[in-house]
Amino acid sequence: MRIVYLALLVLLGGVTLVFALQNLQAITVSFLGWGVRLPIALVVVGAYALGMASGGSVLAFLRWTLHRSRKVG
Repeated sequence: MRIVYLALLVLLGGVTLVFALQNLQAITVSFLGWGVRLPIALVVVGAYALGMASGGSVLAFLRWTLHRSRKVG
């Protein structure tokens, strides 16, 4: 099973590398009047990372809230 996980990891890394190399065009990202030019691949990876962080935080908060509500009631 370890070989399967390693193969999947290598495949994911290869697909990510191909994606990054094919999306080197720069785009302008604007937020609150600030703007920065970044490669498309970097914007996608950044958005994915922010989504993972915020999604994980929301899930942790919901679990904590449910746990606290069960203790009180």
